[in-house]
Amino acid sequence: MVQIPKSPTPSSPAPRSAPTSADVARLAGVSRATVSYVLNNTSAVRISEPTRRRVHQAAKELGYVPHAAARSLRAGHSRMVLMPAPAVPAGPLYSQFLNELQWALGRLDYTVVQYGTVGVHGDEAARAWAELRPVAVLVPGAGLGPRGVAVLKRSGARAVVTFGPESVEGAHALLMDHEGVGHAAGTHLYARGRRRIGVVVPEEPGLEFFSRPRLAGVRGALAGTAATVAELPLAYEEESAARLAASWRELDLDAVFAYNDEYAMLLMRALQDEGIRIPGETAVIGADDLMLGRLLRPRLSTVHIELPSGRDLAELVDRAVRDPGAEPETHKVLGASVVHRDSS
Repeated sequence: MVQIPKSPTPSSPAPRSAPTSADVARLAGVSRATVSYVLNNTSAVRISEPTRRRVHQAAKELGYVPHAAARSLRAGHSRMVLMPAPAVPAGPLYSQFLNELQWALGRLDYTVVQYGTVGVHGDEAARAWAELRPVAVLVPGAGLGPRGVAVLKRSGARAVVTFGPESVEGAHALLMDHEGVGHAAGTHLYARGRRRIGVVVPEEPGLEFFSRPRLAGVRGALAGTAATVAELPLAYEEESAARLAASWRELDLDAVFAYNDEYAMLLMRALQDEGIRIPGETAVIGADDLMLGRLLRPRLSTVHIELPSGRDLAELVDRAVRDPGAEPETHKVLGASVVHRDSS
């Protein structure tokens, strides 16, 4: 039997110790306190810009990263802002808002973490969020109640902010006026002489949180007039749009508010395939003011939606974290204004 000689085990290099704030201070020629002030973005202490640059450069050269857990212990709370992922499809407008919010919170030394909430809702979801011990929780949609807010606060959350049609006891609230979006669309179509108006209601689960108030807004805009409103269920599929378009002349509609720009583009293409002239036979208006709507022919009329500023929301979170005992703030957001183009 031939023995295979064992290769000598190469000696592993001794692990290098992680650089510390003391190393950064020595390289930058400053105190450890100054390093802490600079890297923690402390606004209470004034540090000159050249000193800040030296500290950041030294940290970069050494590969130094602040220890989040140690920083949390010193501060008495984490710097994590938890944002449960929405249970509904998020479009480009929401993604743009989220990016701005993350950037603004990052400038204030917070970290935004998105949390998947599939299968759990309301107060049950709040208990799952509380396990992560966030300093703040930003809750899109409805479902969270006062009990869930209390669970989060007992776990150490200093700020709970909800985005929805109603405020929740104990939480800061951004009241989203989706009814105003529908009202703006309905008012515009009526002013353009349209009297038989359809309103798309997406069949995708979860979107009723937005679509039902928008439908109510159109009905409110046309209340007391001779105009009629027809509810039009529509799935975000070409086949569903084709079926609706095939029955369009039987429905006898001369206008449609298509919920948002994406559903408007889907339906408009199907209507044109059926030979229905836009806006001659049917006016079409969407919502969100996406750039693609300007590239269509005819160009898509839309309701421009003014989302809350990510920077303003980040400052609200920071105020609440610094003063958790303050009275909850309530702000009405989601301004709506019509952008009239060729399709209506």
